[in-house]
Amino acid sequence: MTERAGRSTHALRPGDYRSLAGFRRSLRLFLRFSEDAARAAGITPSQHQLLLAVKGHAGPGQPSVGEAAEALQLRHHSAVELVDRAEAAGLVVRQADPDDGRRHLLALTGDGEAKLDELSWLHRDELRRFRTEVMEHLREL
Repeated sequence: MTERAGRSTHALRPGDYRSLAGFRRSLRLFLRFSEDAARAAGITPSQHQLLLAVKGHAGPGQPSVGEAAEALQLRHHSAVELVDRAEAAGLVVRQADPDDGRRHLLALTGDGEAKLDELSWLHRDELRRFRTEVMEHLREL
């Protein structure tokens, strides 16, 4: 067996492809569930992701728009547009950073908190089901 660019040159077994395909399908099913749940709650999937990024921010204090962009893997201008739409929908508020007036910090509104709480309960339950399914695929690899 030789290594090239960190990979084995041995061919994958048919079962490996089935496991990879099953894993990918499980991921897509979870994402579809998440997208549908967000829409049923009256927000877009992107808004749900923004709410979660704000509430789940690991750094000190409130996240900036730039930190939300990083968490969501968006370009800054795309994050600004998303925040604009979420702010217009009453889900988040944007405040100037008292330490740096060029930065804007994000916080959830009461409505944003309520939407995120509702969706988080649903997602936690779905993730418990998803965990079992995904672990089966990973064990096969």
